[in-house]
Amino acid sequence: MVDSSTTITLPGLEDGRRADEPCTIVIFGASGDLTARKLIPALYHLYTEGQMPESFRVIGVARREKTDESWRAEMRAGVETYSRTHQVDDAQRDAFAANFEYHPGDLTDADTYVALAKRLAGLGDPCLVNNLVFYLAISPSLFGEVVDQLHTAGLLHRMGEDDEHWQRVVVEKPFGHNLQSAHVLNNHLLRHVRERQIFRIDHYLGKETVQNIMMFRFSNAIFEQLWNREAIEHVQITVSEDIGVGGRGGYFEEAGTLRDMTQNHLLQILSLVAMEPPPSLAAEDIRNEKVKLLKSIRPMTPEAVATNVVRGQYFAGTVNGDSREGYRQEERVNPESNVETYTALKLFIDNWRWSGVPFYLRTGKNLPLRASEVRVQFRPTPNVLFAAQGHLDLHANALTLRLQPDEGIFLRFNGKVPGNSIETRPVRMHFGYDAEFGAYTPEAYERLLLEAMAGDATLFIRRDEVETAWQIVDAIREGWGGMPLSNREFYAAGTWGPVAADDLLEPDGHKWHNPKPAER
Repeated sequence: MVDSSTTITLPGLEDGRRADEPCTIVIFGASGDLTARKLIPALYHLYTEGQMPESFRVIGVARREKTDESWRAEMRAGVETYSRTHQVDDAQRDAFAANFEYHPGDLTDADTYVALAKRLAGLGDPCLVNNLVFYLAISPSLFGEVVDQLHTAGLLHRMGEDDEHWQRVVVEKPFGHNLQSAHVLNNHLLRHVRERQIFRIDHYLGKETVQNIMMFRFSNAIFEQLWNREAIEHVQITVSEDIGVGGRGGYFEEAGTLRDMTQNHLLQILSLVAMEPPPSLAAEDIRNEKVKLLKSIRPMTPEAVATNVVRGQYFAGTVNGDSREGYRQEERVNPESNVETYTALKLFIDNWRWSGVPFYLRTGKNLPLRASEVRVQFRPTPNVLFAAQGHLDLHANALTLRLQPDEGIFLRFNGKVPGNSIETRPVRMHFGYDAEFGAYTPEAYERLLLEAMAGDATLFIRRDEVETAWQIVDAIREGWGGMPLSNREFYAAGTWGPVAADDLLEPDGHKWHNPKPAER
């Protein structure tokens, strides 16, 4: 929300930024869905926009036997299918695919890594040989194994300040399944690399509007002065999904929504919305403030969990005219499962800025629509000036940051309806990315891959961030104590969640604001 003639650059937000040093990206899990749907199209878009290094290679590693050419053909098909552009230039696509090689091998076999080292040495250019991004698009159970093997093969080591070349490890979520496992995994990785070499991905942090939260807050004095307990009554963060668990029933039975979404996406958005201004725009200064914010969240005692946390599970219903079966009927799900597909939390941040302000966080599957937004509800004005006009319906001002889809920012305030009577109606000021800038919104993985190659960790999660978030989530799970779901915790697919979630806000006199398909 800055004037279009003003240019301000943040780490991770540079306009026209490119990764300058030649490098090789090694993707473990090259045959997986993430590689085809997200990683390759993201790299292609960076390539066509001139943001890749002038010289680069992409080596895919997976168990299946393929040739370089057969994998290139698969990648070309992936670009055709999943590119965000309407028309793919054949010449550009073929020139892009020429940088790809395929390396078959078992990820638990040392010979795979010895052969990989030989393949890399054959690239010739010292930068392509030694500037390496290892992307672990694989099961979390293999993270430690792959890093061990890379180190043993001489491909990965702890970087010194004066090292001419670099290696970085990009890790997909989930990063552990509780605090203890995350702590063990962090220690395992740090045997062979330094913290600054580990890039833990939460793809939500790559979304344009999420990044714009910092720009919006810290470059607009009119809002930053109101961003505190004096002006704000409460904050709602909603991440809703209009799909069920699909074929991920086995994974979801182990994770649940609390681990799958709340521990990472929701708490990361919360930290950006509520953190203090960093002393500089350096990656570590920004991440320091995020950690301080997470550590300021009031501890979740069992009593607090009982009153401030709601879980839910969907049963059969209809979403956008499409019939959906219940969670317990999904493939690879226990027919008596108590795993949550919905969570809602009321959190308090015990610091000077936010003391006493409730933050409501919710996320769930098979809700009416797919949307992510932050809604800031300001305190109402004293009902003194208009007390004589008892019929006036004065609404509190609200600011909504829409993260996806229809990315934008909406400000609601009261306006007088034209005419002789004193009648008010809430009206909106609307800023939309598409309407204002007339340009595409980059996919999250484009930004994240670019920053990993450039070595900018601003948009990635640090070790203490991960472990602090797990500490919050573990306390909630401990508070649940294996109790079965109650009737008030089930919800029909296609609704906005269980009635218990409404109960969470009712004592405070608040109600959920449900996202709409497009707020114009």
